[in-house]
Amino acid sequence: MKTKKVLAAATAVVLSTGVGYADNYTLQSVFPLNLPSLGPAPQNFANLVSLMTDGDMTISVHGAGEFVPPFELFGAVSSGALDMGYDWVGYWAQQIPVASIVAAMPFGPSPDVTLAWMFYGGGREIIQKAYDPFNVRYIPCHVPISESGGWFNKEINTIEDFKGLNMRIAGLGGKVLARAGANTQVVPAGEIYLGLETGRLDSAEIGTPQLDAGMGFQKVAKYYYFPGWHQVASWNSIIVNGDVWADMSEREQEILEQACMANISFNLANMVNAQAEAIAEIRAAGVEIRRFPDEVLNELRRISEEVLEEEATTDPIFAEALASIQSYVATVGEWTELQALPPREDR
Repeated sequence: MKTKKVLAAATAVVLSTGVGYADNYTLQSVFPLNLPSLGPAPQNFANLVSLMTDGDMTISVHGAGEFVPPFELFGAVSSGALDMGYDWVGYWAQQIPVASIVAAMPFGPSPDVTLAWMFYGGGREIIQKAYDPFNVRYIPCHVPISESGGWFNKEINTIEDFKGLNMRIAGLGGKVLARAGANTQVVPAGEIYLGLETGRLDSAEIGTPQLDAGMGFQKVAKYYYFPGWHQVASWNSIIVNGDVWADMSEREQEILEQACMANISFNLANMVNAQAEAIAEIRAAGVEIRRFPDEVLNELRRISEEVLEEEATTDPIFAEALASIQSYVATVGEWTELQALPPREDR
């Protein structure tokens, strides 16, 4: 779908002005473009690319399903049917097992540590090794803040309360809850509301209060639990067909990289800023906002450690990523401990 267009001028004029050719690419998101935060993110990325190139490099952004179904996006980029995609990396865990730990590591590091690991701890290099056989270039482009623990239509007081629960949950967290007895499933974001409304789902997780309130879950669920133990930090990315990437100049490649770095900063600030208003909206709708009991979290942590170790035995790159993350967290952990402040006594 990549095309080369002359900029409405004779070749001599183009050469004399140094403008050259305009590169036009097509990108589809795995998300609807009207979703809070996740929806506008690829468009913001595309706008940054256009700005950084004075309009010489443009990316046409399309929402989920406009060309291929959301869960077929990776294959479309891999084959070259699409130039680029914007995704949540966890959707590709069946093809690329390491994507599951990058997308959502239960009880994993905070967003800031995750960001540091990706760019300074060897994260990108490990992930790219897994993407190379699929002819896909991976560009980290959005690190969402910690999610909520999910929406429920029954109380969670003990680990036993998960048994028999029909819950939409993706990634490794889903494997943890399945081991705790829940009936877990992955459905696209646009289908979650109907599942909760009709009772096909007893519970669901998808994102932060900002995103969840925008999807209206406060109308169809009674309880909203925290913390998001299953996805403390995550990654959304721009994926580029390998041949398209190889055909770009080094300057164009660097522009995509830098646009994603700027996109990460923009979205991180935007998401932190938006949560207070969203929580107030959810509470005003009559939803009870709760924390999981410590006993439940401790048991989920124990199960999570088992799941992570077992997953590491099935894929060498997953094992490499897990060891890398654990080592990096231990390395930078002293900084966090030295900077820790005592809680306020008046709360």
